[in-house]
Amino acid sequence: MEDIRRREIEEIVCLGDVVGYGPSPLECLRVAREFDICILGNHEEAVLFRAGSKDFRMKAEMAITWTKEQLFDKDPQAGDEASTFLHSLQETYENGEDLYVHGSPRKPLRDYVYPKDVRNRAKMNEIFDRVEQFCFCGHTHLPGVFTEDNQFIHPEDLPMSVYLTGTEKAMINVGSVGQPRDGDIRACYVTFDGDAAVFRRVEYNVEQTVQKIYASRGLDRSLGDRLRAGK
Repeated sequence: MEDIRRREIEEIVCLGDVVGYGPSPLECLRVAREFDICILGNHEEAVLFRAGSKDFRMKAEMAITWTKEQLFDKDPQAGDEASTFLHSLQETYENGEDLYVHGSPRKPLRDYVYPKDVRNRAKMNEIFDRVEQFCFCGHTHLPGVFTEDNQFIHPEDLPMSVYLTGTEKAMINVGSVGQPRDGDIRACYVTFDGDAAVFRRVEYNVEQTVQKIYASRGLDRSLGDRLRAGK
């Protein structure tokens, strides 16, 4: 947030999963309520509706159960505020020709699109058929750009981590602020001015967050360990 303020960003769009793996869900939701747009992620949906869902592995399911306890069981007023905010989240957001989703345009909450999927022409064609110009997504925690001609470009392969947008369609995975998985432990987000998408990496106190996870009963220690590796 300090980096965003320093850059004088005019609008903040959050692509979901504000809660689910981290040790401070209530505090994160309070921050997210100040964003211009926040859409629903599969972890918010799980907190609201899908306890015990087969969509989650055991460690993630344990984290969802713990998160629900933190949000709803400790402070009734805070729980009501969190519930109201979570219920207000929409699955998609459109701004002109730009589409914002958590997963993909096909299945906004659950569709994972990995770099290797560029070899799956049917899947990518189906996705881009639903994209008018640019789509921004998250979900896999892997930043990069999917192009309509079936390429995936990692930020490291872009000059200064800048993707210059043109007339061709593109789907841009903005990475993850809270749990990067591309081997870079810094928080990741994207700024977009209509002409260029810039991948931003921000250092933070990773070890402090790891220790908070370790101290939180109900969060598996591996959720902290992976922050040190960015995977």
